[in-house]
Amino acid sequence: QAQLVESGGGLVQAGGSLRLSCAASGSIFKLYSMGWYRQAPGKQRELVASITSGGNIDYADSVKGRFTISRDNSKNTVDLQMNSLKPEDTAVYYCNYLPARSWGQGTQVTVSS
Repeated sequence: QAQLVESGGGLVQAGGSLRLSCAASGSIFKLYSMGWYRQAPGKQRELVASITSGGNIDYADSVKGRFTISRDNSKNTVDLQMNSLKPEDTAVYYCNYLPARSWGQGTQVTVSS
């Protein structure tokens, strides 16, 4: 079973930036679409950004223009650059395949106002 390990979360002030990174084990990474998801307290997990194996990208309306997803198939990594962060971006962020498989620990992002 491929494992996904997220990193890069933290505490940042509104308007700041963070870069999340996800490292995947196994050889299947490059074959699949990947996504960054988030789950805020009391809310359902949502997909915020996705990238196909060929590099096609999509974003949730709430992050469009502020977040950038990228992947490096040679390194089995998928990153999420988050700019102009808002308090409503506070959540645990997860990377996963599309459709999602088993979930990792995620990484906490907290944006203070």
